[in-house]
Amino acid sequence: MEKIYNPKNIEEFLYNFWEKNGYFKPNNIKKPSFCIMMPPPNITGSLHMGHAFQQTIMDILVRYHRMQGKNTLWQVGTDHAGIATQLLVERQIFLEEKKTKKDYSRDDFIKKIWIWKKKYNSIVTQQMRRLGVSVDWDREKFTLDADISISVREAFILLYKNNLIYKKKRLVHWDSRLETVISDLEVEHRLVKGKQWFIRYPIIQNKVISSSKIKYLIISTTRPETLLGDTAIAVNPKDHKYKKFIGQFVECPLVNRVIPIIEDKYADIEKGTGCVKITPAHDFNDYKVGYHHKLPMINVFSFDGKIRCIAQVYSYDGQKSDIYNNFIPLQFQKLDISSARIKIIEEVEKLGLLDHIEQCDIITPYSDRSGATIEPMLTNQWYLKTSALSKIAIDAVKNKEIKFIPKQYKSMYLSWMNNIEDWCISRQLWWGHRIPVWYDDQKNAYVGRNEEEIRAEYSISKDKLLIQDDDVLDTWFSSGLWTFSTLGWPKKTKFLKIFHSTDILVSGFDIIFFWIARMIMLTMFFIKDKYGKPEIPFKNVYITGLIRDEEGKKMSKSKGNVLDPLDMIDGISLQELLKKRTSNLLQPNLSNKITQDTIRQFPKGIESTGTDALRFTFASLASSTRDIQWDMNRLKGYRNFCNKLWNASRFVLMNTKDHCFLPFNINDEMLTVNKWILVELNHTIKLYRESLDTYRFDIASNVLYDFIWNIFCDWYLEFVKIIFHNSSYKEVYLTKNILIYVLEVILRLAHPIIPFITETIWQRVKLVKNIKDKTIMLQKFPKYSHEISNKKILLNINWIKKIIIFLRTIRINMNINSTKLIPLFLYKITSEQEAVIKENIFLLKKMSFLNDITILLKEYDEDLCIKEIIDGAEIILPILKFVDKEKELKRLKKEIEKIDINLIKIKNKLANKSFISYAPEKIVIQEKIKLLRLNKIYKKLLQQIKIFTDFPSKK
Repeated sequence: MEKIYNPKNIEEFLYNFWEKNGYFKPNNIKKPSFCIMMPPPNITGSLHMGHAFQQTIMDILVRYHRMQGKNTLWQVGTDHAGIATQLLVERQIFLEEKKTKKDYSRDDFIKKIWIWKKKYNSIVTQQMRRLGVSVDWDREKFTLDADISISVREAFILLYKNNLIYKKKRLVHWDSRLETVISDLEVEHRLVKGKQWFIRYPIIQNKVISSSKIKYLIISTTRPETLLGDTAIAVNPKDHKYKKFIGQFVECPLVNRVIPIIEDKYADIEKGTGCVKITPAHDFNDYKVGYHHKLPMINVFSFDGKIRCIAQVYSYDGQKSDIYNNFIPLQFQKLDISSARIKIIEEVEKLGLLDHIEQCDIITPYSDRSGATIEPMLTNQWYLKTSALSKIAIDAVKNKEIKFIPKQYKSMYLSWMNNIEDWCISRQLWWGHRIPVWYDDQKNAYVGRNEEEIRAEYSISKDKLLIQDDDVLDTWFSSGLWTFSTLGWPKKTKFLKIFHSTDILVSGFDIIFFWIARMIMLTMFFIKDKYGKPEIPFKNVYITGLIRDEEGKKMSKSKGNVLDPLDMIDGISLQELLKKRTSNLLQPNLSNKITQDTIRQFPKGIESTGTDALRFTFASLASSTRDIQWDMNRLKGYRNFCNKLWNASRFVLMNTKDHCFLPFNINDEMLTVNKWILVELNHTIKLYRESLDTYRFDIASNVLYDFIWNIFCDWYLEFVKIIFHNSSYKEVYLTKNILIYVLEVILRLAHPIIPFITETIWQRVKLVKNIKDKTIMLQKFPKYSHEISNKKILLNINWIKKIIIFLRTIRINMNINSTKLIPLFLYKITSEQEAVIKENIFLLKKMSFLNDITILLKEYDEDLCIKEIIDGAEIILPILKFVDKEKELKRLKKEIEKIDINLIKIKNKLANKSFISYAPEKIVIQEKIKLLRLNKIYKKLLQQIKIFTDFPSKK
C-alpha cells in the first residue's frame, strides 16, 4: 500500500473494475431478491447534494443486501423532464440562433432536444459513477425509451377504457412563458409588495333601490385587469349593509356588462369592502363560486399572457355560450397583462370610478420552472380520476403493506390522499409522451396505440383525416409507472416476476405527492399477483431530509450557496468556485455578497476529500429530521477517518507480510486482549446491522466510527504493538491471526458506506488471508455470533483501559514526562481483578510508563497519594515521591499570570465597539476563538494548582 492515502489514485480505476466485471448485476435468481428503483434524476443538469445524499443511502442498502447473498437489482435511469428540458433547449436556440420553438416544425424541434439529450445525459451518469453507485448500467432506462413509451401508451389506453381518463374545460395554473398548464405542486407562492385598487361598480337603478343613498358597490382588487371577465358581484347574506342589493345588478366598468349581485358566504364582511367581484375564468375561488351559482365564464387572456381581441364566453360547465357578447375594448387588446393593468386603471379613473388605492402585500403565484407569474386559465385538459384509485392506495398504507420511514410522513401522505383531486395529466409541450388520442374532422376522439390500429379498430378509411392530439403527458405520469415499466411491463417478464414488488423507495418529502402517491395508485391499478390482488410498488418508503447549507439555509443557485458534490470529492480552487457561484445569476446585484460569503467560508477553495469521506458524511447526517445542516468540518473529520483506517491497515499489512493465516476459535488459548477485540467486534456487528436494518444510517456510521477509530486503532493496535515487542513467538503469531481477521471483517462491515478504500485495502488483506475471490463486494456480510458474546471479558479489559486513562490524565495534569517511570499501587481489589492485572501486567506497565505495580494488603498514607476508585478497586499513585510540589506550583502560577495578561487584552479588544464594527469578520471570529481556547487552558491550570495545593509538603 502507498504510504499516503490518495482517493484520486484509486476511485475511478476501482469503479471501472467493478463495472467491467459485472459485479453490479443480479447474480443468482434462485436466491432471495432485493430491488431498489432509483428515482430518475432529470437530464437537465448535474447531480446536486440531494441526489448525492439519496444515492449514497441507496447504495449503502444495495451493497449491504448484495453482501448478504441476495439477488440484487438497483434499477437506474433518467427522466426526460418535459418542461425543464424544453425550456433549456428553447433558451439555447434563442441564444445561438435567435429563433424560438415556433420557427421549427414539431419534429425538427424534438430532433434538436434529442441531440441535446445525448450530449448532456452522460454528464449525470458519469457523476453517479463518481459517487460509486453500484447500479446495473446494462439495464439503464430513459423515460422516453421505446419500451417505456410502449408502457406509457398502454397505461393511458387501459385507464381510458376503464373510464378513468376524461377531457374537460377547467381552470388550471397557466404558465404564459411556457404556454402550458403546470401542476399546482409546481407553483411557488411569494409575498410581494403590491397595490389594492378600490373600484366603483354602478348599481343599475330601479324602483326597489332608487331611494338608496348607495349608488355604487365598491370592489377591492389586486388584479384590475380581470374585471374584463367579471360575471357577478358576491355579497354575504349576513351583511346588513348590502344584503338588500342581492338579486339586483351592477354595470361592469369599461365593458358595460350588466352582471348580477349574488349572495354567497365567500364574501367576507370583515375583508376589503365586503363585496367581491366574481371572475370564474381567472380565479380558482371564483371558479368554485361561479360553478355553484351556474355563472357564465369569460376568458379574456390569451395563452401567451396577453389580453384577447375577442373574449371567450362559456357556460358554467364549459360549453360555448352567447349569454354575453365577447366585446373587449380596442385599447386593451393584445396588451400584456402588466400593461393592461396600468391602462385599465387609467380608464377607470377617467370615468370617475376609481375610489382609492392602498399599498399591500400580495401572495403571488410563480412558476418554479420558468419564473413567470402564474395565471388561472380556462383550458381543455386531460384528467385522471384519482378518487377511484386513491382508496386502495390509502388502505395499503393504513394496513402497513407500505411503511413510511420516519413514521410522521405517513400522516402527510394520508392527509393529501384523503383530499386528493383529479390529476391534470396533459401538458402543452412538444417534448414528452404524446397523448395517444386521434381526432377526425368532427372532433370525435379515438384512443389507441397508433393511427393504423385506430383505423382498423374503428373501420376508418385512409381518405378520412386523423390528427393526433398535440399535448403530451405530464412527466410524472411516465415516472409514476417507473417500478414496473422498467421491468418490462406490459410484458410478463422474468424481471417483473422476480423483482416486483420492490423493497424500498428512497426519496425526499417534497415529492410524496408528485411521485410517491401516484406510483402507489398506478401500480396497484395495473399490477396484480397471480390471485388478482393488487401489488404495491414498494414495501418501504424511506424519506430523507433536505440538505441545507451550514447556516441552515436552503441551497440555491440564486443565493450562491450551492455545493457541488464533485467539488468536495475532487477539490476546487477559490477562483473556480467563485466563477461557478456568480455566473449566470438571475440577480447579478447579489454577485458581491456571494463573493464575500464564499471567500469567508472557503478562503482557500475546497480541499479534495474523496468519495468515501463524502459518503460517510452523508450517512452520518441521515437522521430522522426534516432539515439537515451540512457541516464541512464533519466532512474533513471523515477524511481524517479514512486516513486513520488507511494508516492502521498499512501497519497491519506491514506486520503480517509473511504471516501464514490459519482459522481459529475464540475458545482457543489466546491473550485476553485478543479475545476482547473479538467480543467488541461481535458487539459492533450486532449494533451496526440493527442500525442498517432500521434505516438509522447515522447510528450505523457512528457505531462503525467508534469501533474503528476508538477501539481498534486507539486501543487494540497499541496493545498489539506492545505484544509484538514483549510476547512469545506463539502469542505474536496468534495476535497476527486476530489482527488480520479483525481488519478483514472491518473492511466488509464498512464496505457499504466507504466502498473504495475498503476494496483497495481488502485486495491486499485477501492475499494474507488466502481469499481467492476477486472483490469484497460479493463477500459475505459479517454476522453476529452469540458464542462470541462475553461480558466478563469486556468488563475486565475496560477496567484496564480506565486505569490507563486515569494514569495518563494524571501525567498530563501534573506535567510528568513519559520518560519518568512511576509506581502504581492497587488496594481492595478482587481476586478476579488481581488475575486480570497479572495477565495484562506488561500491557499496563508499557502503556502507562510504570516501573512497578504493587497490590497493597493493608492501609496506606492517603495524604501522600492521588487515589481513584475504579470499579471498586482503589488505584493509588504515591505522587509526592516523584513530583516537587513547591517547584510545580511556582511553574503553574507563572503560566496563570501569562494567560491573565492575554485574556485581559482580548476581552478589552472584544469590548471595543469600534473594533467589532470595523475589523474584518474573520479577525473578530479569530479573537473569539482565541478567548475560548485561553479560558479552557486557564481552567485546566487552576485544576492542576488545586491538586498540588491539596497535598501536604514533603515531610
